[in-house]
Amino acid sequence: MNHIKIKNNEAIKLAEIPVINYSEFLNFNTALLSKEENHCVQYFGFRKNNLLRLICCMADDNQGIINISSSEISIDNNESYPSFSNIHLAFHCFEREIHENFGLNYTDHPWLKPLRFSFDRFNKNSTITNYPFRQIESEELHEVGVGPIHAGIIEPGHFRFICSGEQILHLEIQLGYQHRGIEKLMISKKKLIERNMLAESIAGDTVIGHSIAYANLWESLCDFKPSEDIQFARTIALEWERIANHTGDLSALCNDIAYQLGGSVFGRLRTPIINTFQMWCGNRLGKSAISPGVNNIPFTNTTAATFSKVMYAFQLDFMEMYDKMSSLPSILARLEKTGIVSKEQSTEIGMVGMSARASNNSRDIRKSHPHDLYHLFNHKPIIKRHGDVYSRTQIRKEEILQSLDYIRNFMDEIPSATEKNMDLNPPAPNMFSLSLVEGWRGEICHCAITDEKGELMLYKIKDPSLHNWLALTLAVRNNEISDFPVCNKSFNLSYCGHDL
Repeated sequence: MNHIKIKNNEAIKLAEIPVINYSEFLNFNTALLSKEENHCVQYFGFRKNNLLRLICCMADDNQGIINISSSEISIDNNESYPSFSNIHLAFHCFEREIHENFGLNYTDHPWLKPLRFSFDRFNKNSTITNYPFRQIESEELHEVGVGPIHAGIIEPGHFRFICSGEQILHLEIQLGYQHRGIEKLMISKKKLIERNMLAESIAGDTVIGHSIAYANLWESLCDFKPSEDIQFARTIALEWERIANHTGDLSALCNDIAYQLGGSVFGRLRTPIINTFQMWCGNRLGKSAISPGVNNIPFTNTTAATFSKVMYAFQLDFMEMYDKMSSLPSILARLEKTGIVSKEQSTEIGMVGMSARASNNSRDIRKSHPHDLYHLFNHKPIIKRHGDVYSRTQIRKEEILQSLDYIRNFMDEIPSATEKNMDLNPPAPNMFSLSLVEGWRGEICHCAITDEKGELMLYKIKDPSLHNWLALTLAVRNNEISDFPVCNKSFNLSYCGHDL
């Protein structure tokens, strides 16, 4: 057997993951990715004695399973290996990170550029100041640099355009300006509350999504089955976070096309949503809401009454504003056929989440690998076909309405709160576990490995932005450079979620 199958949030002994030779490892995983129902949720390496242990996690979205395989290779003698990315580009971000962290060389990688410039990278001579941007020698073309310092409060990132007049021929995005070392801190910090705060800080707009991934992962390592009320609160919170962020993005999209009425109204509508979070858990972004083994925010009938009141007022104003916006020809002219990513491109680069679904690519963990109480929903992912800014706008609107319906129906039967109990068993030794969550932006993946004492030996985090930054570079090609802001906001990817 060259692999083992697991379910989402399942823990297994590390020794149960088969170790196969690299050639078989490559052939097995690239063959899986040739089927549309499969995609790579995580691929990483770690040092084991004098070898590099590689673990690849391939999700089968039809069967609801994750195929785990591994290989051990030597890299100390400057050996080179054939790359997965040369066969399927969707592996490029994982292999670039492995190369950056461990110095693993590839014979045929199509784009072996730095990914993050992490503080513990293998080659410290590789710095942001000597990033190898693609260049085109021409007297007719020109380059436009944007960032890394931006107006307002946006995080740092550099965008390098190659243009012919106003037309974008090529965009390259350079990240890696900020690092908190969260994966290392997850190991060095020993208290649950410290790790909880780290999970909440992975991406500031995805507090709930990353906190749930961490909590579910930790509970699986501790062989803890969360009660129904814990899962209920997590599911409600995740959908509420989705509503808040989609609404805020619609406001930002309106601002980027100078539609001030839409920007003001959608921005105002986000406020009661996040204020309800503060009423529920004490923080507008949901911090302190989710912890392993406990329900910090029991959902009561009083809470339900507040949610119902907020949702009723929100939906009336939301639909009035959206209908007005989507009926204006001047608005549609800016959104339709702008920033197109085709289904074929989406599949090739491994897009996930809302952006993939806007390109007719059904990637939704709530359906394929349901966690918490999503198995009760019979969730139907919302799919659009055109892959443009307007499709990504429509997805947000329809997912907001879908989330509102889910929460209303869910509140018909509120489970009783269980007694608070933080006495989790310690994690078992030499274990591997993986947690997938469908955050508002897309697929979140946390992986962990424990050592022989049951302590965390490795913690890997993947924000959906890791997959989708390349999509933005494809989306803007052949568009005018003035369309870049609205293309960028239609994805609204995370800088810190990428840089970690």
